[in-house]
Amino acid sequence: MKSQKEIWRVILAVAMVVVGVLHFAVPVPFVRIVPPQLPYPLELVYISGFFEILGGIGLLVPPVSRAAAWGLIALFIAVFPANINQAVNSIPIEGIPHIPILYWIRLPFQAVFIAWAWLYTPPNEGNQQASIIPNLPKLSKD
Repeated sequence: MKSQKEIWRVILAVAMVVVGVLHFAVPVPFVRIVPPQLPYPLELVYISGFFEILGGIGLLVPPVSRAAAWGLIALFIAVFPANINQAVNSIPIEGIPHIPILYWIRLPFQAVFIAWAWLYTPPNEGNQQASIIPNLPKLSKD
């Protein structure tokens, strides 16, 4: 049975892939919250979506999972201005109830996402990590 930490790794990975795909499938809500000072909002949404997908998949690939976790931390920091912009300007998202206080409550949760990814930054401990790559036999150096 997988440890709780590994179950949470898979949950974070799947969530990142799903949210990343949404950046391509329905980019308009994400474009709306990009701060107006930043150029090329649609392109920034696509770039962040790409890195969300890449980070989510990377969390499940042992040789790169540590780098993926650090990349997700950087991504969570990079997109934080969009979350602030949404809260400050009370920008509604279609299909989600417009409750402005929730935009403010969401801001501290960015630290939770950073901490969640941080759990996966230490060097891997053996092969106990959840993975999309099967455990292959090690090659002999003989």
